[in-house]
Amino acid sequence: MSNETKKTHRGSQNPIQTLKRLFSYMVKNYRWQLILVMIFILVSTYANVRGSLFLQVVIDDYITPLIGVKDPNFSGLLKAIITMAFIYGTGILANLFYNLLMVRISEGTQKLIRDDMFIHMEALSISYFDSNSDGDVMSHFTNDTDTLRQMISQSIPNLLAASVSFVSVFIAMFSISVPLTLVVIVSVGIMILTIRTIAGRSGRFFGAQQKSLGKVNGYIEEMMHGQKVVKIFNHEEKAIEEFTTMNEELRQNATQANKYANSLMPIMMNLLNIQYVLLAIIGGLFSVYGVSDLTIGMIASFLQLSRSLNMPISQVSQQINFVIMALAGAERIFKLIDERPEVDEGYVTLVNVVRTEDGFEESVARTGLWAWKHPHQDGSVTYTELTGDVQFEDVSFGYNANTRVLKDINLYGRPGEKIAFVGATGAGKTTITNLINRFYDIQEGKIRYDGINVKKIQKASLRRSLGIVLQDTHLFTGTIRENIRYGNLGASDDEVIEAARLANAQVFIENLPDKYDTFITGDGEGLSQGQRQLLAIARAAIANPPVMILDEATSSIDTRTEKHVQQGMDQLMKGRTVFVIAHRLSTIQNSDVIMVMDHGRIIERGTHDDLVAEKGMYYQLYTGKVELD
Repeated sequence: MSNETKKTHRGSQNPIQTLKRLFSYMVKNYRWQLILVMIFILVSTYANVRGSLFLQVVIDDYITPLIGVKDPNFSGLLKAIITMAFIYGTGILANLFYNLLMVRISEGTQKLIRDDMFIHMEALSISYFDSNSDGDVMSHFTNDTDTLRQMISQSIPNLLAASVSFVSVFIAMFSISVPLTLVVIVSVGIMILTIRTIAGRSGRFFGAQQKSLGKVNGYIEEMMHGQKVVKIFNHEEKAIEEFTTMNEELRQNATQANKYANSLMPIMMNLLNIQYVLLAIIGGLFSVYGVSDLTIGMIASFLQLSRSLNMPISQVSQQINFVIMALAGAERIFKLIDERPEVDEGYVTLVNVVRTEDGFEESVARTGLWAWKHPHQDGSVTYTELTGDVQFEDVSFGYNANTRVLKDINLYGRPGEKIAFVGATGAGKTTITNLINRFYDIQEGKIRYDGINVKKIQKASLRRSLGIVLQDTHLFTGTIRENIRYGNLGASDDEVIEAARLANAQVFIENLPDKYDTFITGDGEGLSQGQRQLLAIARAAIANPPVMILDEATSSIDTRTEKHVQQGMDQLMKGRTVFVIAHRLSTIQNSDVIMVMDHGRIIERGTHDDLVAEKGMYYQLYTGKVELD
């Protein structure tokens, strides 16, 4: 295997650091439960070792003396058996209690990690989700956390118990027979070498298995969402071919990982059986030929201890692969948690204000009048009314350092103006809207909002002042009312109805079985694409922002519906700065400014009549001589 392949197939690259972080979750939140677990493990181990040692007493002191006696008295033997039963019973209860506690700890830790992942995921920038598939991100929340649950609830307590039992049993063995213990040490050394060799080989493939599983999940999700497109373009065979390739890669990695893992237990059990037979033979020879003062009870007790020693070794061999796989999953989880969150150095915030003689005064109550609260270095605070004045000054931007998508963009959107963008796919239209709401930050130039550099504005405040309707509508599981109210969680039922009326969605909503309380699932399953778009427009309307971004908002609506929507949109756009991206030129002819974009530059700007008169690119688009692709 090449070095590159080995690098690819490694499991956790830093298992010690990963374990430390994992234990920090457990110790921080379940310290006392972990202490109890350790106590119960010690009690369980003590009971197991004490029971094995007590076997010598039972045989040598109670059974052997009764051999050949005509009228034996079994009262002493009975008491000894009851004592052994009590010892083993205590061990069983301790074992039960620490396993129950570990279930509680594992489920709680899994919840905490999922909480941290989700909270951090919400803080990540859009660029992270643009570069990682949804299925792979989902795999962190499902497959990776499930491997952690198995490790915490089963592997960790078993390994702890095995470690304590291993040391305790060895001490007990030394107290019975040093020569036999040396035999055990040699055989254990062989077993540890075997475990290390096999686990090391399988561990390289468990990390690759988790990554392959994430890729498969991501591809399945893509195919599920795009199933109509797959069928329309007869892409089934190609989809099957690509899935088969990914699934085969997963099979190979999983096979390599589990091939060694599944062979470990049979090998270990046979080695343990060989050890047991050797100890019985050697112990018997020592006793028969008087090499040592071993009694039958001592040999029986030692053999029982060897069985007790076999159990932790077999537990380690069983759990080691689960630990390796869980650590690979944990490393993926912590990698997500360590992703750099969306940077926000803004300090200008959006607040409710009331107008006074001296300007504005901040208000706790919702007044319908908003202003930018701008603290200054000298301790003073100024308030600038939120009007929706947007300006781009020599803006250049690229999604990576080597390629510029926008070049030297200069534009302004005055309050109440409707600015439209037209141009071919990839011209940079949507990128401009992504920069207004700071999904991405520019490399050169400045964007000003009401005269304030947007980098000074907190992103949450900036986005609260913007309404956006995308080409791809996303609805959430819930009622129609809840989906509209998503734009303003504090909106009343009357405001929900008014927003639906503005978007002309009220007619179709009233015809639904439960009207506004109709429950929708699966991103609006059961609604037409046009109806989903109307709900998205209503959701933007209820937010009542001074700036609206319509990214081909009517592209999925038929011409008849578009007329009704346009009427609602015209009402919605009154007094607002509106940026419109549209393929249908009919929807933007009444715009105050139309900007024609090509390869990241604005090549024409003006009203519809001005641009037609210029007979440039817009004229060619309008007359059909050139079509938008």
